[in-house]
Amino acid sequence: MRGSSGTGASRRHWVERRGRVWARIGGRTTRRGVSMRRLRLLSLLSIVLLIGGACKAKENEGGATGGPKEANTGKVNVLAAVEPEEADALQGIADQTITGVDYTVEFEAAGNFEQDVQVRGQGGTLDVILLPQPGSLPGLVTSAHAVSLEDMGYDIGELEATFGKPFMDLGLVDGKHYGIPTNINLKSMIWYPKDDFDKAGYKVPTTWDELMALSDQIVADGSTPWCVGFQSEGSTGWPATDWMEDIMLRTAGPDTYDQWYKHEIPFDDPSVVNAGKMFGDVMFHPGYVLGGAENTPGLAFGDAPLPMFDNPPKCWLHRQASFINAFFPKDAKAGVDYDWFPFPSMTTEGGPLFGGEVAMVFRNSPEVKDFLDRFMGTDFQCAMAGITAASRISPNVNVGSDCYANQILADSAEVLKEGLKAGTARFDASDLMPAAVGSGSFWTGMVKYMKEGPSSLDGILKDIDSSWPS
Repeated sequence: MRGSSGTGASRRHWVERRGRVWARIGGRTTRRGVSMRRLRLLSLLSIVLLIGGACKAKENEGGATGGPKEANTGKVNVLAAVEPEEADALQGIADQTITGVDYTVEFEAAGNFEQDVQVRGQGGTLDVILLPQPGSLPGLVTSAHAVSLEDMGYDIGELEATFGKPFMDLGLVDGKHYGIPTNINLKSMIWYPKDDFDKAGYKVPTTWDELMALSDQIVADGSTPWCVGFQSEGSTGWPATDWMEDIMLRTAGPDTYDQWYKHEIPFDDPSVVNAGKMFGDVMFHPGYVLGGAENTPGLAFGDAPLPMFDNPPKCWLHRQASFINAFFPKDAKAGVDYDWFPFPSMTTEGGPLFGGEVAMVFRNSPEVKDFLDRFMGTDFQCAMAGITAASRISPNVNVGSDCYANQILADSAEVLKEGLKAGTARFDASDLMPAAVGSGSFWTGMVKYMKEGPSSLDGILKDIDSSWPS
C-alpha cells in the first residue's frame, strides 16, 4: 500500500521542528536538528531494547604511546548538544554495552553547549564532547584545551584506514588530529517513488545529461520532475547550499572544492559561477520544480518530498540526505514505494558529499581512550546501523552491509565508503566555512537566488565573497 502524503498540523509541526538549531562555538556556528534529536531518541531507545545485555562492544586496549596520561577518575563524562531525553537514551546504551570496566560513563545534555564547553574546558573538567559541526573544531583546540589523538596514543594511519582520510583530516590542526568521527550522513542522494517510476518506464540516470533528459521526459508526460523545499525556520537555505556543493564537487573536482571552502579562490570564481548556473538550470527551467523556484524558500524541506507519494505522484525526484526518509509516510516501504540513486557524475571524478559529527577529547586518561575505542568499535556501530528509524551510516568502514536495517541504508553506506577509500568524498563545505558565510550569506544568497532568478547570480556570489571575514 502506498503512503499518503497528508500534511496535517502534527506533521507540519514535526517538520518545522526538524529545522537546524545553531549555537556559537569558538567563533563558528554549530548545527543540530531538533526533531532529528527526537528521531535519534527513538532509535537509541530501540537499541537499548534490542541490545539488552547480549551485545557487547569489542574491546581495544589503549595505546602504549602518546602524551602524559592522567589518573583514572572512575568516570567518563560525555557532553553533547542534545536534549535530556536523548542523553538518557545514550546513557542506557552505555550501561548495557560498556561493562566489566573500572569506570562509569555519564552522558550529559548541555543546556548551553558553547558556554559549558568553554568554561569546563578552561577549568579542566571536560572529558569528551560530541561536536555537531567539525568546522568549529580548530577554535576549541586552543580555547578549551583539547587533547590530540596523537597524544592519546592513537595510530593515525590506522584511524584513517578505519574512518577515511577525508574525515580524519577535518580534525587536523597544526599537524595533529583532534576529532574521531561518530556518525555521518550521505548527502548525494536523489530519491524517487520506485513503484510508479518503474511503471512509467523511467530509467535511473547515471550522468547529469541523463538526469536532465529524464526531467524533460517527465515534463513531456505531463508531470513535474522535482520536489524541492528550502525552508528550515532560522536556517532556511541550507538545502540549496547542499545542491551547490554537490554540483561544485562534480564539476570543479575535489581539489578546487577544497580551495573553495578555504577561500583560496573567491566565491565568484568561474568554477563557482558555473556550479550556480547548473543549479539554476534545474531550479528555473520551466515546469521542472513543483510550485516554482520562487516558492522553494517557503516550503519546509521535510514537507518537500511528500507529493512524491501521492497517487499519481505530483513530483518524481528529490535531492536530500540519507535522513530524509524519516519524513516519508509511515506506510511507505523502502525498495517498493521509494528508492534512491547517487547524485550523477558530471565533468570530474568528484565523489559523494557527506556531513556528520566528531568526538573531541579534553582529558588524556586510559578510561577515556577505552570509552572511545568501545564507542567507535565495529560491534557498537553495527548495532546502531541496524535501526531503521535512525537512518545512520557508520563512519567505520569495517561495519558490514549486513549490519544495516535495509538495503537502502546498506547501499548508501557503500557509496560513501567507496568515496572515502578513493579520497574523492568531501564534507559539507558550508559547515567548514566561517559562520558569517556558511550559515549566513551563503544561505541568504541562495534564498535570494531562488526569488530573483538567474540574472541575480553574479551579484549574489560577489556579495557572498565580500562577506568573508578578513
